[in-house]
Amino acid sequence: MATSPSAPSPGLSVNLLGRLEVRSHDRAQPLALPASRKTRALLGYLLLTGSPQRRDRLCELFWDLPDDPRGALRWSLTKLRPLLNRDGVERLTADRERVEILTTDIDVDLHRVRACADDDAASADALAEAWRSATGVLLEDSDLPNQGGFTLWLEAERDSIRQARATLARRLAFVPEVPAEEQLVWAGRWLEDAPFDPEAARAVVRLTRRIRGGVEAGRRADELAAAFRDAGLPSPDWTITEDAPPPLSPPAPPPRPRQTVRFVRARDGVSLAWASVGAENAPPLVKAANWLTHLELDWEAPIWSPLYRDLAMTHRLVRYDGRGCGLSDWEVPEITFETFVSDLETAVDAAGLDRFPLLGISQGASVSIEYAVRHPERVSHLILFGGYPAGWRHFASPQEVREREAVMVLTEAGWGRTDPAYRRLFSGTFMPDATTDELDWFDEFQRRTTSARNANRFLQAFSELDVRDRLGQVRAPTLILHSRADRRIPFATGRALAAAIPRAELVGLDSNNHLLIGREPAAAAFTAAVRRFIAGT
Repeated sequence: MATSPSAPSPGLSVNLLGRLEVRSHDRAQPLALPASRKTRALLGYLLLTGSPQRRDRLCELFWDLPDDPRGALRWSLTKLRPLLNRDGVERLTADRERVEILTTDIDVDLHRVRACADDDAASADALAEAWRSATGVLLEDSDLPNQGGFTLWLEAERDSIRQARATLARRLAFVPEVPAEEQLVWAGRWLEDAPFDPEAARAVVRLTRRIRGGVEAGRRADELAAAFRDAGLPSPDWTITEDAPPPLSPPAPPPRPRQTVRFVRARDGVSLAWASVGAENAPPLVKAANWLTHLELDWEAPIWSPLYRDLAMTHRLVRYDGRGCGLSDWEVPEITFETFVSDLETAVDAAGLDRFPLLGISQGASVSIEYAVRHPERVSHLILFGGYPAGWRHFASPQEVREREAVMVLTEAGWGRTDPAYRRLFSGTFMPDATTDELDWFDEFQRRTTSARNANRFLQAFSELDVRDRLGQVRAPTLILHSRADRRIPFATGRALAAAIPRAELVGLDSNNHLLIGREPAAAAFTAAVRRFIAGT
């Protein structure tokens, strides 16, 4: 658990497990913390999220509709700056929309615990030390019982620590060099944190039999079987007695890919967030922004994050949040098709890319088409999924216009509400095959990703876009993918798009969804087709 000799000494160390402490490398005693519980909770939240956080999101989490939530946030930041910005190093950064703590030279105890749990080569001593650290209650003196959003986040983080602790104890229960008596202790600790894990129960019974004999093992097995039955679960199979650690069940979710988020100014001064995921020397792949994106929350998506993870395995995937949403500025003067295109231009210039494949999804397909026509020398391959060349205002009857405009009014009116009914006026058509949990995630994602006013501005801009006269001018090799039963943009639209773009290839996907769900077979077919197309095979 010690810092690597080659790593720079941390300027600060922070204990989040147990009583919150911040120490400077040049002082023996902990630094004085702000007296405000909310300010301490804010410090812990920013350290653990490890990414820029929007001010309005922080106000929502920590200040339940006071007279001046932004003023309360500013006050808390004034208390944290002298604590963190020491020795000429600015660690707490903030602009008018975002706040971030840069952790490059901050040693956080929870980060070390999680790194050890993930390190297959960690020694028994390191695993035990990490387990002991993880017994401390995360931010134990910083609970905010009246702040529901923060409380839910904190409970989830504490549960993840319990899971990490169970993983550490599980590994120690199978380390050959650990004496059998100690292995039994670790198996018991594993079972405490995972009381209904049959593998933990079997490990306890197996080690009890080895150390204390069959009678004691039988008694312990009866106790555990009764506990499982009382919980409505089947009793473990005690005949399985492998000494090798069994596979973890259920499998832990894949770690969030390491991405670098940066910011660049658009032509009109709007701050745009863009990110790169994957090896720097991997071939690039740029994804145009579409409804809606958030560079951080995207990785939590049960919907499209598996697609992004898959693509980032073989490419340097460059994404950005369009103006008005995600980590980019929300207060912007203009949201139009032209700004969509110019923001794509700004993002790829910031990424330093000369020539690259370009992926456009939904309305991002039209943006990608326009970019490819304007910059034919830069787009090596054009990939369009669920695209359409013109918004509904160019085709709708007067009755359809009234209906769609009514939906836009209702959407703006109900966007900020916790009840998703208004957002679901159209979100259900994106993914008709989504589960309730997946739709719930998408509803909350939309609410956290943009404002009600901007949601309406996006819908207005999408309705007016038109690149029909540009289709014949596309020179890049083009792959068009479309769900055969897409209920939002019919497959016939994709077929017509392929017919209008010179030498375009059309691939139909067996799905009902406009936005693919990562678990469905069509998602794997999508990434396979993209790789094949880019490779030219």
